Amino acid sequence: MKICGLRTAEHAQVAVEAGADAVGVVMNRTSVRRASEDEARTVVDTVSGRLDAVLVVNDLPALEAARTAVRLGFDVLQLHGAAYGPDDFAAALAVLPRVWRATSLDLDPPLEVGAHGEEVLLLDAPRPGSGERWDLSALAMRAPKGRWMVAGGLAPGNVAEAVQVVQPWGVDVSSGVEVAPGQKDSDLMRSFVSRARRA
Repeated sequence: MKICGLRTAEHAQVAVEAGADAVGVVMNRTSVRRASEDEARTVVDTVSGRLDAVLVVNDLPALEAARTAVRLGFDVLQLHGAAYGPDDFAAALAVLPRVWRATSLDLDPPLEVGAHGEEVLLLDAPRPGSGERWDLSALAMRAPKGRWMVAGGLAPGNVAEAVQVVQPWGVDVSSGVEVAPGQKDSDLMRSFVSRARRA
């Protein structure tokens, strides 16, 4: 269970106390959830040794992203989108041994977990970070095996249904626990984790 888009120690601590397994820090150049290096270090320091800190990128070269992840103390690098191919994953894995791959069904990606050497495969909505729900029934027919996560449009009110429909290994949330783009809400974070666990 991953809560993505964190930038503060307060929300990182809420994620730990709520029982999340990982937190994501976004460092895309264009994201409303983009964290500065100081914010990233704060989140990493807060969760260190208690859950995985994941650096999420979609517009940085893979090698640069991996080096940034190591320098800032992240446990995992998540390469998000079609811009990253097998060579990018190989370059990142040479620097950091834990890399996750995020993509969406509309890109017609290989849905085999580990196809690019990744530890975890994350399947997101066609427009990542938009908060838009998408047709999970299509995923139910093509669900991969192994360690894969579903994301995109999840929130406390629908995460249980999503888990029941596609039976993923994990779930990822960002906009669904926000009161405005980029502004996390502690109560929504706690509710999401609780309902996902019960499902």
